[in-house]
Amino acid sequence: MAGSPNWKVYDADGKYQAACKQSMAAAFLMNLYGDGATIRWGHKKRDIAWTEGADGIGGDSYDTVIDACERKIKEIREAYRNYQR
Repeated sequence: MAGSPNWKVYDADGKYQAACKQSMAAAFLMNLYGDGATIRWGHKKRDIAWTEGADGIGGDSYDTVIDACERKIKEIREAYRNYQR
């Protein structure tokens, strides 16, 4: 059975718009919502991996968005591991 999508896309008003299994799909969708839209690893604000406009323009380089999101996941997972100790 497939797991739930972890990437969440929010518009600039903070309204939940979509869930994606791949960061690339989240980057495409987030870019459509424009400045202030976010990609999160989960639903919490503290888990924002990219903010459109503040971190860059996703449409300029989706690879940059994906790299930033992957770095954020590592940070979140590392913080969780440290918290569990």
